[in-house]
Amino acid sequence: MEEVTNNFDGILYIVGTPIGNLKDITLRAIEILQEVDLILAEDTRRTQNLLQHLDIKKPMESFNEHNSYKKLDKVISMLKSGKKIAQVSDAGMPVISDPGFNLVRKCHEEGIPVKVVPGPSALTSALALSGFPGTHFYFAGFMPKDKNRRRLLRKLNEIKELGLINTLVFFESPERLKKTLLDILNILGNCDIFIARELTKVYEESFFGKVQDAIEKFNQVKGELTVVVKIKSEDTEDEPESEEN
Repeated sequence: MEEVTNNFDGILYIVGTPIGNLKDITLRAIEILQEVDLILAEDTRRTQNLLQHLDIKKPMESFNEHNSYKKLDKVISMLKSGKKIAQVSDAGMPVISDPGFNLVRKCHEEGIPVKVVPGPSALTSALALSGFPGTHFYFAGFMPKDKNRRRLLRKLNEIKELGLINTLVFFESPERLKKTLLDILNILGNCDIFIARELTKVYEESFFGKVQDAIEKFNQVKGELTVVVKIKSEDTEDEPESEEN
């Protein structure tokens, strides 16, 4: 376990876990999960599958959007008493479109050390696969519903000409994908789009094309989806500004 000089013996580890393929776990993540006193899991059943694969037996407790605020004081008390705790999400990096930011913030406020153990991310994995510019992108998390979704897309359409954003990345459910694609077509136009389904899993699938083509292809779809949209019309990424001496 890493040694940290602080006011408390306890420490919170934010541990990235695989987004699909269990082999994507890092050596450091395995080490931390083996040595902590408690693992906070978004869904203990899903995390148990990972722990069984790694042959790790540790106490677990659920810590999700429904109970995180209720359990916050209890977890902080455990950390102050010297416990080493790992926080994980169902897949990928905790806190990124997942619960748990309130615990991290509370630890900072209380002077409790927090360490990050980086791991896979569907966001960056899909963006890298897309071939779209990744320097100025907007991550919407899980795309809002209906009016809020259209409001967001209209706002992005307004500011894209400023050159501040060239790529949109978001998560979407299979049930809402077609509606979202139709809104993108109507507001942003027939943009280039990349859709990653079931990233790193057995039935991984990637689509690259135009929004209209995606609407026709994904009439019915299952699995976890990450969508990347090139919202700027230029074929090339903006040249980086040179620094003046």
